[in-house]
Amino acid sequence: MTPKTLYDKLVDSHTVYRFDEQGTQRLLYIDRTVVNEYTSPQAFTLLREKSLPVWRPANTPGTIDHVNPSQADRPVFPVGHDACVQVKYLIKNGEDFSFDVYNNGDPDQGIEHVVMCEQGRVLPGMFIGAGDSHTATYGALGAIGYGIGTSDIYHYLATSTLRYKKLKNMRVEITGKVTSDVTAKDIIMYVIRKLGADGCAGHCVEFGGPVVRDLSVEGRMTLCNMAVECAARSSVIAPDQKVFEYLKGRKFAPEGDLWEKAVQYWKTLQSDEGALFDKEVSIDVTGIEPMVTWGTSPDQCVGISESVPELEEITGPKQKDLSRAMEYMGLMAGTPMKGIPITHAFIGSCTNSRIEDLRAAAAVLKGRHIAEGVTAMVVPGSSRVRKQAEEEGLDKIFKEAGWDWRQSGCSLCLAMNGDILKAEDRCISATNRNFEGRQGVGTRTHLASPAMVALASVNGCISDIRE
Repeated sequence: MTPKTLYDKLVDSHTVYRFDEQGTQRLLYIDRTVVNEYTSPQAFTLLREKSLPVWRPANTPGTIDHVNPSQADRPVFPVGHDACVQVKYLIKNGEDFSFDVYNNGDPDQGIEHVVMCEQGRVLPGMFIGAGDSHTATYGALGAIGYGIGTSDIYHYLATSTLRYKKLKNMRVEITGKVTSDVTAKDIIMYVIRKLGADGCAGHCVEFGGPVVRDLSVEGRMTLCNMAVECAARSSVIAPDQKVFEYLKGRKFAPEGDLWEKAVQYWKTLQSDEGALFDKEVSIDVTGIEPMVTWGTSPDQCVGISESVPELEEITGPKQKDLSRAMEYMGLMAGTPMKGIPITHAFIGSCTNSRIEDLRAAAAVLKGRHIAEGVTAMVVPGSSRVRKQAEEEGLDKIFKEAGWDWRQSGCSLCLAMNGDILKAEDRCISATNRNFEGRQGVGTRTHLASPAMVALASVNGCISDIRE
C-alpha cells in the first residue's frame, strides 16, 4: 500500500463521500464541535427556521468565553445589552437542543479550546470543526481541528458532516537544542518568523522532530495554536505516551477495556515511513533567544537581544508593510527591543493560559512587584485552571506582585468584553495576535511568553528573562 501521512489517514477515515476523482472535495464525518456565544447564534437561528434538531447534542458542548466579563466579582450575565443577549441565547439553545452550556459560575466554564482539552473531549484521531481559527490547537492531541464559519456550524449541527476541501501536506521538523529559558511560545514564534505569515497557506502542518517530542502536551498546544499565524488551516502532532498520560482519567476519555483498545489504535496514528509531503521544512532552533514581536503581525518578531529591523534590510512589497507596522507601533528602525517601556501586561488566551503558563509566570513574580505605572492582569484559561492555581497558591503570588487575578475567558486577547486598552497603551501579552486594534483601537501589542510578560511587568519595560 502507498505510505500515507497522518493527515491523509485521518481524512480518509472520516470520508463519507468524494465529490471528485482526486478526492479534493469531500463530505467528512466530524466527530465533535464546540460552540460559543459569539460565532454560533445565526447557526441556531437557521436550525429553528428549518425545524431541525442538533443531530448529536452530546458532542456539541457550549461555553461562554468571548463576551463575558473577567473581573473577580463578575455577574452571571454581561452588563452590556448585546453581550447579554448573546449569552442568554446560547443558554436557551442549550436548553432547547439538549446540550451542555458552561456559563459564568459553572466549574467547567472557560475558553473553548482549554475546556475541550481539559475535559478529554478532544481525542487522538478525531476531526473537529468549530467556529474559531484556533481550533487548530487540538492537533497537539493527535486530532485535526480547524475553524469553520456560521453556515458550516449550521450544517454540522444538523448532520455531523461538513463539505471539506482537502489540504496539502506539510512537514515541519524542529531540530536542535534550546535552553531552559526558551519556551514553546518562543519556538513557534521563531518558526513563524522563518516561514512567514503565509508560509503554510493551504496546508495541514505536521510538526515533528526531537524538540517537539521534548515539549509537554501544553507546550504542544501552544505550538499548534499559533501555527494558524503562518496560515496553516490545521496542524497535528503524532500522539505519544505523553498524550496518553495527559488524557487518562479525564471526564470524556475512554475507561477500562475501551481505554486499552483506544491507546492501541492511537499508537498507529503517525505518518508511515516513506509518506510523501507536498512541502518539507527543517528548522534548527539551537541557540534561539526568547522572542518578542515588534510589529503588527506575529511573524514580525525578533530575539530579545535584537532590534527593530532596518527597512534597508527588507526588499519588495513587505517593506511597505514593515514601515506601516513601525509607524503604528511608534517605533523606529534600529530600536533595541530590550528596554522598550510598557504600560500594561497580560497573561491569558487559548495560547498561554493553562496551569503550566501560570506557574512559569508566578515563578518570575514571586517576591517581586510590578513597576510603577504598569497595569497587569492574568486571566486563567478555564475555571478549573483558576481553581487549581488557587490550590497551588499561585493567585497569592500574582496578587502580592500587584497583578489583577481574574475569572476565565478570552478577555484582552481580543478586547470584546470590556477588557480593553486605550490608544498608544503598550501591552506585552502572552496571546497569539498583535494585529492593529486587537486589544483596543490604537493599542500597541508585543507578544511574548508568560515568563517574559511577567518580567516586563516588574521592570516596566521589555526585558530578557535570561538576565
